[in-house]
This record gives sequence, structure tokens and C-alpha cells, in this order.
Amino acid sequence: MCGIFGFVAAPGAVGDNTSIQQAVRALVRLSEPRGREATGLALALPAEIAVYRRPLPPGRVLARPGFQRFLDETLPSGRASFAGVELAMLGHCRLVTNGTQAIEANNQPVLHRRLVGVHNGIITNPDALLAQAGVPGVVELDSEALFRHFGSQLDAGAPVGDALACTFSRLEGEASIAAIAREENELVLATNSGCAYYAETAPPGVLVFASEAHILRTFLAEGHLGLGALEVRHLAPGRALRVSLADAAVAGVDLGARRGAPAPASPPAVAPAARARPLVERTHAQGELRRCSTCVLPATHPFITFDADGVCNFCHEHVTQQVAGREALLRELDRHRRSDGNPDCIVAFSGGRDSSYGLHLLKTELGMTPLAFTYDWGLVTDLARRNQARLCGRLGVEHVIRAANIPAQRRYIRRNIEAWLARPRLGMIPIFMAGDKFFYSHARELKRETGIELVVFCAGNDLERTPFKTGFAGVRENNYSNRLFGLAPGKKLQLAGYYGWQFLTNPRYFNESLGNSLRSFYATFVGVDDFLYLYNYEPWDEDTINRTLISGYDWETSPESSNTWRIGDGYTAFINYVYHRVAGFSEYDAFRSHQVRDGVIDRPTAMRLVVDDNRPRLNELRDFARVIGFNLEEVLSRVEEIPRIRPRA
Repeated sequence: MCGIFGFVAAPGAVGDNTSIQQAVRALVRLSEPRGREATGLALALPAEIAVYRRPLPPGRVLARPGFQRFLDETLPSGRASFAGVELAMLGHCRLVTNGTQAIEANNQPVLHRRLVGVHNGIITNPDALLAQAGVPGVVELDSEALFRHFGSQLDAGAPVGDALACTFSRLEGEASIAAIAREENELVLATNSGCAYYAETAPPGVLVFASEAHILRTFLAEGHLGLGALEVRHLAPGRALRVSLADAAVAGVDLGARRGAPAPASPPAVAPAARARPLVERTHAQGELRRCSTCVLPATHPFITFDADGVCNFCHEHVTQQVAGREALLRELDRHRRSDGNPDCIVAFSGGRDSSYGLHLLKTELGMTPLAFTYDWGLVTDLARRNQARLCGRLGVEHVIRAANIPAQRRYIRRNIEAWLARPRLGMIPIFMAGDKFFYSHARELKRETGIELVVFCAGNDLERTPFKTGFAGVRENNYSNRLFGLAPGKKLQLAGYYGWQFLTNPRYFNESLGNSLRSFYATFVGVDDFLYLYNYEPWDEDTINRTLISGYDWETSPESSNTWRIGDGYTAFINYVYHRVAGFSEYDAFRSHQVRDGVIDRPTAMRLVVDDNRPRLNELRDFARVIGFNLEEVLSRVEEIPRIRPRA
């Protein structure tokens, strides 16, 4: 099982910065045999609780400069003594049982409004705990359910001992925990299995704990924190300790004495965590990213600058898209409209929201007889296929599918991901998607085969532009109305030069996918663009689109996100995860920023939405890894190794 460990030190009880850092490192090192898949700890000082979590073995964490930087930032070397400062630490060495360690949020300490906690054991009824806490649903990490239940009791006004006893009476399975109650300013150590040991000085000054007695004995024998020879005590099953962070005074709790005791019905007089010291994530060098004061783009976005008021250059340069309008669209459609019932336009149909709504619009409002066309290059999701079936069946639209050599295309993606991981550069991420760009070529081919002259792409909406993708390649895009063909010739050459250089400096790109990638570049940037882009004419309104599709067609959304954008393919969850982990933002931040500039939503709403948008979509990530053929945990762990982009000063 996992290892939990830590200490509480009253003001004046421990020495200088160096001895404290050595003690922290020793507890991590000694606890490593209990879990080698992830490492995390929290350091509580009067002004903050600083957190560090990595999906790496303790030994590797201890050797990383980033961990030393975390210690130095939290325990500054200039602070020669902690004589007048209360200090606490809790840590975790993880043996994975629930929730992949590759997702950083699955690793411990678990962060809650009221609690910062670590857990050793397995909870077998996490869904029931969540329901009792008033948070129905499923969590990836069983430990999170435990701390949410504990926190819900504190929110309801229960004293710490009662809240702890109630949670332990309701959980099923094995649990040994340590947690800092942020509002109450105390650390609790509790167990229902006896997997916890502690030692304390007398009079109260320092309490140190770990999952095994020999870990503590070794720690004390090494002389850390100047504690000397102390008695190592066993925390018996069904017992808990409450340790004041102010003076390390200890009080015992019998977890069975108030078994199942409910929290008071009335809420506490003080709002939960109102006086709690702030949580500060210091795992990565980015820290809290500076964002535009008008939109939500961060300082890590390519080519971004800020004025004296914190407004970014993209906001200053923004011009709201002016669509040509319904009359202009009808003039174009009338040139191709047929009255004999045969198809008069080909509609590129991914099953995503834009193409689904476009098909609806062309058929029901614009009076066209569309032929739906899908290019399946191996990553069209089952959800997208079901939505395609809903629309085509309800509208009575013929659906033509062109399939690639799907095993080969999936293999090409895998080869390029492997090459990219050898020398990761964000500007090369679009090469993963090279295979899907052949829908341009297949659309032209279908046009020749059917004799239908008009091909409609349900694109052209400037809100969905993502210029940072070429920005990471050193290319600042011109305004091309969200049509890659419209990129200026000089920009195309610049982009080709960047790709060429990356290929030369990373020979692993010279694999069996090379020809596919070159043909994709040609199809995307060089071929003739003779398509009609629907949203260059028709206003794009997210609420109207969602309402029409969901209420009119029972259109299916992703169970992992409230956002309906980018749910029709299998790679978006992966690339957005990578962008967000390395650069601190994704396609969603760009989309929400465009919406803010156009007055569709306000900035607070955008900030709230991107938190949900950027939450890892684990099921989609797993499906992507399965069809492409790689080990998700291994790849995401390697992504975690990539240095975060640090904003320019």
C-alpha cells in the first residue's frame, strides 16, 4: 500500500532551513518502498500551504531540480530560523490502486476547500460516500471521495472529531489518513487498520508520523530535526489524533465513540474555509499564469504582449467577424439548387456540432438536398457516428463515407507521437493530425464522381480559430477566416521551413508516415480551395446550435464535459491535454477568449468555463490510446516530464 508521513512543529521547536529540508527529504526517501508510482507533499506555513505532486518515484523526485526549487521557494534559504513559525508537512508515496497516476490531479495530497489530505488504503464504496456528501457521481480516485465526505461534514458545522468519526463510520475498506483541516488549523492522523505510527516530544513541540514503525525509528536514528531518541507509538485501529498546528498539542479521538454521528443541521456561522490559508501549487515553474485582464489568454501564448492595463495585443487587434449574410448565401446556393430531388451539394460531415447544425440548416431552412460526406481516417468516435446516424436518419440525407487505410493511419499517428516524445516541440503537434487533412482531397474526388459542383464545409467561424498552433512553430498567422488555405504564402513557406528543420533535428520523424505527412501538407496548404464555408455567411451562435441539436435530434454530448466542441474525433482530448500541461492553456482558452472579445460571455464566465473545459477527459484519452496502440500511463508520464513553458519576464 501507499506510504503516508509528515510532522507538525510548534514555533521554536525546529531549527534552520537546511535541517528542515533534510528532514523532508529523509521522510520521502524512507517511505519509498511503500509506493513508487507517484510522490507528493504539502508544506503548511502561516501564510500558505504549498503543494508538490509528481507522477514519479520518490527517488527520481528527490533528484529533480524542480523539487529542490519547490523546497527553496517554500522554505527560503534567507529564513535562517523557524524559531517563531509554526510548520507542518504531510507527504505521500503512491502505489496506484484507483486512478491513473499519469493525471496529476489523481495524485496526493488530495486538495479540498477544507482539507489537504493523504490516504493509504482502498475505499470500496466511494460512490456511496460521494452521495452522502451531496456530490453524486463517480471519481477516478477513491481517496477523493473520502476527503469530500470528511469536508462535507466540516462544511455542515461538525467539530473535527465528529466529522472524522462520521466519515470513518460510513466508509468501507481500509483507510489510514493524515489531513490538514484548513479552517480549524490542525492536522488529523486517523486509521481503521492500525497502519500508522508516531513519535512526539514532551512537552508538546514536534510530532512526526509514518506508515511503518521502522521508518520512524530510522528517521529518528538519523538525527533529523534534533529529536533524538523518542518512543515510537502505534496508532491503534479505530483511533485518531488531532494535532494543533499552533503548538503541536495532541488530543486523542475514539472513532467509534460517535459512530455515524450526523453533522449539525444548521450551517456554521463562518463560511467554510473563510480563514483558511491559501493553497499554492508549486509543482511546476509556471506558477499562477498571468492572464489578459480582458480575455483569458495567458502569458505563455505565442506572440502575446500586454499593455499597462494588462490587456493583450490580441484583444487590441480583434475585429468581430462580419458574415456575408443569408441573402449572399442564398445567391451562392441558388446557383446549384436542383428541383428534381437529387443531391445538389456535398456537406462535409464529421458528426461534430458545427457540421451537424450545418446539415440541419441546409436541409430544413435553406431548402437544399445535401449529400453528407464523412472521411473516416481512424479517429471518428462512436459518439460522432451515433450523432451522424441521428441527423441523417431524421433528415433523410444520404451519407457517403470514405475510409482511409485505418490501421496504417493509426500506426502513423503512433510513430509520430513516439518521434515527438523523443524531442517534444509544441509546434509539431499538428503532425499527429496529418491524416485527417485528406478530407479535402476526398471531397474533391467525390465532387468528380457525383458531378455535384458545390462542396460545403461547415467551418469559417472565427471564434474557433487556434492561431497558437502555428504560433508555437514561430509563425504568426494572418487573418485567413479560419481557412488553412488562406494562410499567406510567406507564412506557408515559413511553416514548411519549421517542419523541415524539426525533421532534420529529429530523425525519428523519418518513419513510414513521412509520405503521408508530406501529402497532407500539400492537401492542406497548396491544393485549390474551391469550397463554400458556411459560417462565412451564416451567423454562428453556440446556444442556438446546442439547443437545436439536443432538443431536435437528441444529439449526444460528451459525458466528460459540458462543452459540445471537439467531441467528434479521438485525438482532441490528447492534444489539448498536452497543450494545457506544457503551456498552461488549450484550444478552449483560445475559444473562450474569442467569445469574450465578441461579447458572447464575460471574463468571469470564461475563467469558470476553461477550468471545466481543460479537465482531462480520461475516457476519451483511454479510447485514443487504445485505438492508436500506446500505453496511456507511459505516454502521459512522459508528457509530465516535459518542462513547462515559462512566461517571458
